[in-house]
Amino acid sequence: MHAFGGPEYTKGHGTQNDFVILPDPDGELELTDERVRALCDRQRGLGADGVLRVVRAGNLPDAPADVPSDVWFMDYRNADGSIAEMCGNGVRVFARYLVDSGLAQPGDLPVGTRAGVRPVRTHDDGRVTVEMGQAKIFGESATTVAGARVAGVAVDVGNPHLACVGDHDLDALDLSTAPPHDENLFPDGVNVEFVRPLTAGEVRMRVHERGVGETRSCGTGTVAATAAALHAAGQTTGSRIVHIPGGTVEVEITASGSTLTGPAVLVGGGRLSAEWWQNP
Repeated sequence: MHAFGGPEYTKGHGTQNDFVILPDPDGELELTDERVRALCDRQRGLGADGVLRVVRAGNLPDAPADVPSDVWFMDYRNADGSIAEMCGNGVRVFARYLVDSGLAQPGDLPVGTRAGVRPVRTHDDGRVTVEMGQAKIFGESATTVAGARVAGVAVDVGNPHLACVGDHDLDALDLSTAPPHDENLFPDGVNVEFVRPLTAGEVRMRVHERGVGETRSCGTGTVAATAAALHAAGQTTGSRIVHIPGGTVEVEITASGSTLTGPAVLVGGGRLSAEWWQNP
């Protein structure tokens, strides 16, 4: 069994947005871009949309100064190895892991992220509610899909989004490549959501995530989509049930912030091969 003496891992998903979770309380793992890319590769690794490293904030040199050192920090990496500020589905899976592994008590707990501390509540039915902070609309922009210009609004949910609300034929969209964006408005790239209102309280969405590609769900994207749908309806607060390819979540936008509630599933776990970890 010595071949499997590498790091421990757990695999989980939130509405089929899937992650490899690496427990590393003392911040000892050398989590290189190449290792992240290999872990997330569905042929040569475990396969995932991203990696969640579980580390105490005080043991992560680049953790934000406003995150207390004893808080569990979600060091999140996209599948291409790049660091992301926030991931709503990831926070839910991260919180579920903390509780199931005994690192935190069920109920209310804080999770550190690069977008600040996110208060989280775990529910007995496996769902998790995350306080996502404010969803700020900071401009209007557009992208192009299949040669057609599609208008949207720029939304900051701790990371940047272009949320395009309209009567889209979502099933016909080709999101295999990143939709073009305004590099002046989004200098670090952008997550792009295509949102179709269904009824007064429900929308359907597809998303192309920055650094990943199309995913079956994007937590911050569902918040951006809800903010944009409310904006299109002339509202600044309210809630939406958001249907994504990977399932369904509930989002509420209030005057002071937003919440995202949805499932978090842990699939299984084990140890990585030490040899593979050294040469991924």
